[in-house]
Amino acid sequence: QGGNCAVLPKIPACGTAKRTEQKAKINRQQRRDAYTKALARRKTMGYCISVCIEKGGVGKTTLCGMLIQYLCESGKGPVLAVDADANSNLNEVLGVEVEATLGDIREEIARAEMASKNPIPAGMSKADYAEFKFAGALTEEDDFDLLVMGRTQGKGCYCFVNGLLQNQLAKLYPNYPFMVVDNEAGMEHISRGILPGMDTAILVSDCSRRGVQAAARIAELIKECDMKPKQVGLIVNRAPNGVLNEGTREEIEKQGLTLLGVVPHDDQVYEYDCDGKPTVRLPEDSPVRAALKKIVENLDL
Repeated sequence: QGGNCAVLPKIPACGTAKRTEQKAKINRQQRRDAYTKALARRKTMGYCISVCIEKGGVGKTTLCGMLIQYLCESGKGPVLAVDADANSNLNEVLGVEVEATLGDIREEIARAEMASKNPIPAGMSKADYAEFKFAGALTEEDDFDLLVMGRTQGKGCYCFVNGLLQNQLAKLYPNYPFMVVDNEAGMEHISRGILPGMDTAILVSDCSRRGVQAAARIAELIKECDMKPKQVGLIVNRAPNGVLNEGTREEIEKQGLTLLGVVPHDDQVYEYDCDGKPTVRLPEDSPVRAALKKIVENLDL
């Protein structure tokens, strides 16, 4: 898990299981070697790309997943993908299954003492068990690892899971050349200082004036919180025919935002979503993929 996750030893049931385990060990070593080489190339502790919105429903998670896909395909991995939205669905865009979120683990531990069968092994403290479970919360893929914040159940705020996310990111962030964070709508993760750093802030808006105004509020908050990213820019998503209305363009200039690019509306994205297909499987000639590729290539990554 990026060099940080402890894994309990498993007893192979047969020769096939033993070979499978040995192969897994080799793959983990190859991944660790890839981490080391990638970090050496960058000569940094990691590079954080934060995808932010002030209002939901503008296609942020779809673009975030495709950004992760581009980085992996460009050989910039391994990438730490972070779903920091309580209403998490980045895994669906990426086409991976998530066994447990940080919120799920927190609920399991909170209810352990009241459970008929305590999940915490005898002789292990609750703190040690929690550390072990949180360290194993990563979903591993070939070129990226996914960490999902999730939420607590029932009433109450998300302060606790936000704190869990902050702690895990502080541990994991230095071990990856790139971290891409899919933030929830609003300003909380920025104002609370949950992210360990921010090198590039990508603001996502629809093609309305109000959407641009909302993105400008996020840009202003980033300044107020003294996060000092190297670049802050706006992507306008779902533009008809990929063309900005002059009124929207005027609003972008009025708000002093840097326009990174425009992503066109594409019915195929809608169809993939309705069919439950991961958006990252869009064909290479997809206008959405082409537009996002051009945008990312122009970023200083």
